[in-house]
Amino acid sequence: MSDWAFSQSMKKRILHIDMDAFFAAVEQQKRPELEGKPVVIGGRGDPSKRGVVSTANYEARKYGVHSAMPMKSAYKLCPHAVYLPVDYDAYCAASLKFKEVLKSISPIMVLKKV
Repeated sequence: MSDWAFSQSMKKRILHIDMDAFFAAVEQQKRPELEGKPVVIGGRGDPSKRGVVSTANYEARKYGVHSAMPMKSAYKLCPHAVYLPVDYDAYCAASLKFKEVLKSISPIMVLKKV
């Protein structure tokens, strides 16, 4: 192997993956009928009760809904959204599946959470 070929094979490649609105994406995968609808996930999924938005899909964000806002405020901005409770078991399972795919590409991963 030439020095050039060796240096090319040893180059680092970094892939950044941002799993924005991941919870909403998992819910939409489980329930295809949610496609194209505003989806807000947080608390127990009841916007009339106390709770905080964990995430909102892009359709809901168009109405000003964002994470960390009270569910009641989200409902005022987007009353026609589909409101769902947080399902951590489903999100963890989907995350593990995704990580397995990434491991098949590269055994070296650095995971960061925001």
